[in-house]
Amino acid sequence: MKLSPFLLRICAACMLLGGMAGTHAYADTSIAGTMTREQLANAIDEQIQQPRFNAASWGIAVVSLDTGRTVYAHDADRLLQPASTAKLYTAALVLDTIGTDYRIPTQLLATRQVIQGRLQGPLILRGMGDPTLGTPGTNMDWADQLAEQVAASGMHDVQGDLIADDSYFQGPQTGSGWEARDLQSWFAVPASALSVQENVADLTVAPANIPGHPASLMLDPPGTLMHLVNNLETGARDSRPDINLYRAPGTDSLYAFGTIPAHAETQTYKLAMADPAWYAGTHLREALERHGVRIHGNLRVRHWPEQDSTDLGKAVVLAQVLSPPVMDILDRGLKRSQNLYLQNLLQIAGVKAQANAEQSGDPPAGFRSSDAWGIRALKQLLDSIGIAPGMAQIEDGAGLSRQDLSTANAMVHLLTYLAHQPYGDALRNALPSAGVDGTLQWRMRHTAAADNVHAKTGSMGNVRCLVGYVTTAAGEHLAFAIMLNNFVRGEDEPSPSRNLDAIVELLASFQGHS
Repeated sequence: MKLSPFLLRICAACMLLGGMAGTHAYADTSIAGTMTREQLANAIDEQIQQPRFNAASWGIAVVSLDTGRTVYAHDADRLLQPASTAKLYTAALVLDTIGTDYRIPTQLLATRQVIQGRLQGPLILRGMGDPTLGTPGTNMDWADQLAEQVAASGMHDVQGDLIADDSYFQGPQTGSGWEARDLQSWFAVPASALSVQENVADLTVAPANIPGHPASLMLDPPGTLMHLVNNLETGARDSRPDINLYRAPGTDSLYAFGTIPAHAETQTYKLAMADPAWYAGTHLREALERHGVRIHGNLRVRHWPEQDSTDLGKAVVLAQVLSPPVMDILDRGLKRSQNLYLQNLLQIAGVKAQANAEQSGDPPAGFRSSDAWGIRALKQLLDSIGIAPGMAQIEDGAGLSRQDLSTANAMVHLLTYLAHQPYGDALRNALPSAGVDGTLQWRMRHTAAADNVHAKTGSMGNVRCLVGYVTTAAGEHLAFAIMLNNFVRGEDEPSPSRNLDAIVELLASFQGHS
């Protein structure tokens, strides 16, 4: 069913799975199995020197983790857009500054006394960046958990408002360099400190029985977009679908217009919530009522940069739920290339970096957003491990930013550093496994790379990247970065991901030594 790409880009640039099983251009393993390094280089060159890549830019680096020697390189110092492989930079920062075991709290706070079961003031739902709240298997019933804790304490009345507060993160809820036309899509949701259900709402579109009548629109969860403007009509049964959805950045009105053929199947689109904190507050209020806790005031939402006289530093924690450990969040975020998870983790690292700078007594002058503090800490980390500013320039946590740049050599240097940390094995296992799971589940099946390669994918318009680890047929452990930019795919051409996969398959089949 057609959907205007200008209005809503359903395909996630960071989560494109690439070719399906059985459609790959596999490497010639009969050559790969007996290769010298020169033969390996020639085989890789054959992949990247195809005529359709004449105007494109490749950057490739392959280094042995066992010897430190370079196995292959092609323009490895060229700055290119990494797309979602930039998530590896965020993972390095998070593991270095927060650690693997930290659990992110979501709290209910009070700044006034509770007297005979009555809170004499507002009840504050304080988000601190947990991106997994309300997801299957992870605090799905978070609101009931909080409400149950409050009720068990004996509190039954709130003589004030319920405040849904996501001001823990300071700054806009979109990453630096994110494209405006992506912001209503599920892969570029607001990076809110009070996120719930991954800040995604499903919109189901169904035709009426009679042409000319309005189509039906149904949101799940209900109320996650404040205002639906339905100008979508039911067309003739044999007409072509023309479904268009548009929400201007920063607004909560969704416009649906065009036509859907009569008797057409229903269509469901995943959209970004306009205000996740508001929805979280609504959900919590309902849970409190179920557990016998009455809110006498209104639901209010507190966003940065709103000022409030409430001193949260003196607040009492009435209830809280904790996220899974950070390593588990990274596992889920890297496997699925989940942008919200990594952008929120960057901001959590930024909040910690800001606190550390203020405690040092010499913080830098001027305002910095939470993600800017995170990027500042990332630059310090990269400098400490030998990645110069000219080798990597990262501006967000998810890799959605067109301002992100990295060289293949910087990527491999980062992988080498990560591999030698105490959490190295856990990080490697958190990456998608070829032919097994994540964004590589349907790629490189039935090849030497399957269940061998662990790598982060990166895809957006005119960009394909693959960065990770592989063990050769000779048992040598390699780190690789394969980056393709500025490639315009012809209408009948195969996906360039096939060529990236073929290169990795060549590495997996290599029987030589560095």
